[in-house]
Amino acid sequence: MKHFSLASDAIDLAGLHASLQHPGSGGYCAFEGWVRNSNEGRAVHGLEYEAYAELALAEGERIVEEAIARYGVNAAHCMHRTGNLAIGELAVWIGVSSAHRDEAFRACRYIIDEIKHRLPIWKKEHYVDGDTAWVACAHTYREHEHEHHHGHDHAHERAASFVPDYSRQTRLREVGEAGQAKLAAARVLVIGAGGLGCPVLAYLAGAGVGTLGIVDGDRLDASNLHRQTLYDARDIGERKVELASRRIAALNPTVAVHTYAEPLHADNIVEVFGQYDLVVECTDDLGSRYLSNDAAMLTGIPLILASVYQYEGQLQVVTAKPGDPCLRCLWPQEPAAGVAGSCIESGVLGPVPGVLGSMQAIEALKLLLDLPRPTDHALLLINLLDGTSQRLPIDANQGCAMHGGCAEAARRGLAMVQATHDVDLVFGDLDAAIAAGYALVDVREAEEIAVQPLHVPSRWIPSALIGERATELATGPVLLVCATGRRSGAAARLLRGQGMLNIYSLAVGVAALAPQRDRVAS
Repeated sequence: MKHFSLASDAIDLAGLHASLQHPGSGGYCAFEGWVRNSNEGRAVHGLEYEAYAELALAEGERIVEEAIARYGVNAAHCMHRTGNLAIGELAVWIGVSSAHRDEAFRACRYIIDEIKHRLPIWKKEHYVDGDTAWVACAHTYREHEHEHHHGHDHAHERAASFVPDYSRQTRLREVGEAGQAKLAAARVLVIGAGGLGCPVLAYLAGAGVGTLGIVDGDRLDASNLHRQTLYDARDIGERKVELASRRIAALNPTVAVHTYAEPLHADNIVEVFGQYDLVVECTDDLGSRYLSNDAAMLTGIPLILASVYQYEGQLQVVTAKPGDPCLRCLWPQEPAAGVAGSCIESGVLGPVPGVLGSMQAIEALKLLLDLPRPTDHALLLINLLDGTSQRLPIDANQGCAMHGGCAEAARRGLAMVQATHDVDLVFGDLDAAIAAGYALVDVREAEEIAVQPLHVPSRWIPSALIGERATELATGPVLLVCATGRRSGAAARLLRGQGMLNIYSLAVGVAALAPQRDRVAS
C-alpha cells in the first residue's frame, strides 16, 4: 500500500484507520486538518486545492517514508484532498501507528510540517464577499528540526501559488519563450551533489530545467560546508540527495527531481543515461568520470566533465557525437590510484569548485538551448590564483580513433569495469576483516597514516606504487584500504585487470569506520 495519496472525494477514515493496525503497535496518533470559516480576519465559505499530482505523490511518498525511517514507526499514511471543499470538510488526514505513543506523535508532526513545506499543492480561498485568492498553505514551525539540531527554525514558507519568473532569462534574444520551453522539457542528470554539483543543481533548477536527476551516495559532513552551498550546519549527517531535492523544491517547486542514493555502476549506468538528455559529472572520482564517459559514448548522451585540484580546474564537454573526442582521447586509461588527489587528500579553496560548477551549468544551458559554443573540442584549464586559462586542443584523430574509435574504447572500458565490479567489500571494523581471513594492505600516504594509523596488522604500499609492487601481495584474499575507499578501489580494479582476482577494496574507507580497539600496528 502506498503511504501518500490524493483524493478528490471524501476521505474514508475507517478504511485508513484499519490499514494502519499492526500487532506490534501500542500507540496511534492521527492529525486532521479541516476547512475553517475565516482566515486572517476574512470570512471564508470554502476552499479549493490544486496539486501537481505526479510530483506531489512522489514527494509525499518520500516524506512519509522519511518519517517511518526517522522515528521507527510501524505504519503511516497521509491523505490530502484536492478540488472544492466546504466549511468543516476534512482537507488533510495523517495517521501513524507505532510501538509507543511518543514516536507516533513525532512522526505525525514531521509529516504535516514537511507536507506543508515541500508539496506542490496550492490553496485558493473563496471569501464570503465574492473575492478569491491563492494563499500559502501554512507557516509552520518544524519541530523535528529543533529536536535534531537544537535550534528553532521559523522559516517563512514560500508562497504556495508560486509561479516562476524567467523574465530576465527570456529577455535574451537567444532564449525567449521558445528557449524556456526547451528547458522545461529537458531532463538533466547530475552525478554528485557536492562542491561542483551544488552550483550546477542550483543554476539548472533556477533556470527552469524541467527534470533533474541527482546521484550521490554520501551524507553531509561538516567539512563539506565551506564549498557545498546548498546545505547548512543543521543538515550534517543527512543524505545529500534528500537535502538537495528539498533545496530544489524550495528554489523552484515546478522542477521534478529524481534521486539515486547509490552511485551508478557498470550494470545500470547505460540504462540511466538513456533516461536523460544531458549528464553533468560532478564527482572527484576518476572512476566515475571514466564510467560516465563510456556510458555517454555508448548512448550518445552529451556529458560535461569538470575537476578541481586546490586552486585549479579543468572543464571538458563530451558531445558524444561520432568523430568528436571523448575523455579517453586525452587519457586512454584511467590513471593509477593516487595520481589525482581528491579534496580530502589535497585540500581545496571553497570557491574553486563553485567556479567550475558554475561553468558546467552554463555549458549545460548552452547545449540545451543550442547557444553558440567553441568548435575546437578543447580541454579548458583554469588557474584561479593567477586568473589565467588556456585551451588544450584534443585531436580526435590521434585519440581513440587510433584504437577503433571512441565507442569501441568505451565498450572495452565498460567491460573491464563490469568484470571487476565486485571489488568492494563492507566491514564494520578491520578486526572483522582479519577474522574473515583477509590480509590488509594500506595504500594511503605516510602523512595520512601518521594521523590515523591502523591498529591491526597490515602492510604499507602507497597506491602510486601498487602496480609495480604487486608481487609483494599475499596469495590469499587481500583487502586494500585508504581514507575513503576510492584509491583502494581503483588500485584493486587495476590489479584485477592484471588477473589478480583475490584483491578487494574496503568500500567505505578507514575514515568512516568505527573507532578501532587499541592494538599495535605491524
